[in-house]
Amino acid sequence: MNHYTLSDLTLGMSETFTVTVTAEMMERFYAITGDDSPIHRDAAYAKGRGYPGRVVYGMLGASFFSTLAGVYLPGEHCLLHGVECKFARPIFVGDTLTVSGTISHISEAVGEVEIKATITNQNGQKVTRGILRAGLAQ
Repeated sequence: MNHYTLSDLTLGMSETFTVTVTAEMMERFYAITGDDSPIHRDAAYAKGRGYPGRVVYGMLGASFFSTLAGVYLPGEHCLLHGVECKFARPIFVGDTLTVSGTISHISEAVGEVEIKATITNQNGQKVTRGILRAGLAQ
């Protein structure tokens, strides 16, 4: 876990990590949210819709933005103020995702940074993009 404070951060700083989406993650997300849409729960249904298998919950994929901010950039002292995300492509169980973020704006006046973030799959395809606003100590 990183321990950056606002004074440690500079424009253009970036961090990256990878994670593989598992069926267990899907089950845990379902247990928390109760989202039982067949596109996420039923492989045969998803295949009938033209997908190779169950589609990962978009918000499960986007939840890795929380890991990016809370563990990597800026890390321990972060409290997310906002997350905007766009889903560019579906994610599938077994995909290995690369989650990256770069500081694009620093506001010392309000103690907040803006991070432009992307999630790409193992094929280098952008699956999710986002803008994170994170508050942190001076």
